[in-house]
Parts: sequence; C-alpha cells; structure tokens
Amino acid sequence: MKAMKPVIVLSIAVAFVIIMIPAVLVLPFSNDVTSGKLAEQLEKKEKEEGKEVTANEMSSIDVAVYRTATQKIQKLPLETYLSGVVAAEMPADFEEEALKAQALTARTYIVNQLMSNNRRGLPKGADVGDTEMHQVYKNNNELKKQWGSDYKWKMKKIDKAIKETEGKILTYDGKPITATFFSTSNGYTENSEEYWQAEFPYLKSVSSPWDKESPKFYNKMVVDAGDFERKLGVSLSSGTTIGTVVQRTSGNRVGVVEIGGKKLTGKQIREKLALNSSDFDWERQGNQIVITTKGYGHGVGMSQYGANGMAREGKNYEDIVKYYYKGVKVQSSSKWINTMTAKK
Repeated sequence: MKAMKPVIVLSIAVAFVIIMIPAVLVLPFSNDVTSGKLAEQLEKKEKEEGKEVTANEMSSIDVAVYRTATQKIQKLPLETYLSGVVAAEMPADFEEEALKAQALTARTYIVNQLMSNNRRGLPKGADVGDTEMHQVYKNNNELKKQWGSDYKWKMKKIDKAIKETEGKILTYDGKPITATFFSTSNGYTENSEEYWQAEFPYLKSVSSPWDKESPKFYNKMVVDAGDFERKLGVSLSSGTTIGTVVQRTSGNRVGVVEIGGKKLTGKQIREKLALNSSDFDWERQGNQIVITTKGYGHGVGMSQYGANGMAREGKNYEDIVKYYYKGVKVQSSSKWINTMTAKK
C-alpha cells in the first residue's frame, strides 16, 4: 500500500475540521427545548392599525337608515350614506375645505353611532334616523328634485370632499368623538354642558366671528301673547318688563330667565317657542310678543357658516375641525371599521 502524499493528508485533515467544528459548537445545545423566538407581532400590529381605510372597506359596512316619510328602513353602504348626509346638511356651494370638514364630522358621527348601543327613538333594526335627531339624510331622487339641473355639479363636489377625507374620523383620547355641528352661531359656540348637561372636553365655547355673514345670523318672529303664555306656562303682568335674564352661558346665550314667578332655561324657551337660537330678546307690542334671535341651532360643536368663513380665509379642513373641537386628532377609522366588520 503506497503512502499517501503529505498534501492529500493535509487536505483531508482540513476538511474534517471544517465539518466537525459546527457540530461541536451546536452539540452543547442540542438537548435544550426551544422556548421562544424573536417575534414580529408588535411591528405588524402597528402597521395594521395605522393603515388607511379604502372605499371598499368603508362600503362593506351598511347603515340602516329609518326613512321618516315612508316609515321604512333602508340599508346603505356607509359612504353612500355619507353623500346623502353632507348633501342634506351643508350647502354644496360652500368652500371645498368646509365640505371636507362636514364629511369628517358626518363620518365620525355615524362610526360612533354604529359602535354604540344607543338606538333610542328608533324602530328595531335601524341604526340611525334621517332627521336632525341624528343627521339629516336625503337620497339621490330627493336631491335631484331639490337641486334640479344643479344636481350633477353639486354631487360631484360633495363626493370629492368625501373621497379626500376617505376613512378619516375625529378622535379624542383614542375614541371617536360626539361630532355635533349646527348652522350658525351668535358669535360664539357653546359649552356642551351648558346646553345638554353632558360635559365633553372637546366641546368648549370658542369665538366664531365668521357667522355674522350668515343669512341666518338674525331672525325676528312674532308670537301672540296668549300663545306665548300658554307655551311657556306663565302669566304676563301688565308691567314694562317681561321676564328677567338672570344667567347667561359661556357662549353668551340665555342661561336662565325668571318670568311670571317661574324659572326657565334658555334651551327650554327655545324649544317651547321653536326659536332659531337660545340667544334671544323680546318685547311686547300690543297683544304680540316680538322675539329677536341671534344664530341658528344649538350652538355646540362646529359652526357650518363658521367653517365656511375659515375656509374662505385659506384654512384647511384639519384647521377647521381642530379649531371647533378642542384637542382632537384626525385619525384613520380602520380600528373601528375592522371591529364592525368582524361583528358581521
């Protein structure tokens, strides 16, 4: 048997070392049971929560609307419902940024409503009504009848506002807000607790000077003295004073009035007399009470005419909503949409 050449022997030795060293290094751990590994779940979760919601995802959620006129429930994709709400709630000739702000509040309102169990005043199976009790909604046929030849350009403008805020809602402390809005302020919005007694940290009184340009800023109405007494449950004296305002709100509306030995809140008087606003004044002229109001609506949240005024000054929709809703964030609704989809 011939002796092996030194070079061959060296090569075999090197190969043996290369093969055996990894096995030797692994051997001490070969009997251990694997108990964990580097996870990526947190990173994936963060990406999922931050993703944008597509129109298809929003449209996968149906809104059951109780139609007051027909007394029937109509199911609509969420984005279709939003078009009918924005069209019914805000004039289409408003600035685009104001319409975007309205689309954002409308989407926030319905997401919040769908997530809640509050169906008070609604028939079984309905999520929301089509009146001011929730949000006013009108379908295409109703809007065509209302707008006539202007229907196409108005709907195009509204759908654009909805598209450009797609999937976004307003949140406070990580939750959708109660996104209340109204037509015209008296120059100030109102603290929520001074109108509804429910305090929300983001629904606080702010100055809204743009509303003075609204055609609804001032209004005058005449009420028969007898109707005035009957509706308020008071008796008017023959003196020169008809009641006394003893308290005003932060938004400079009537807080409390003493009249005929009775105390009534400004909200109660507004509702009983069907006034445009709870910022009012009156005087007696013969057998009639002439009432002057300033503003239109409850005054809590976003003023629509104020939003339009801000948009005219170059403010964008995020500027507008963050002005009227203190401390809120504009956030993707994916978290809540995914929850609602999972429940289906």
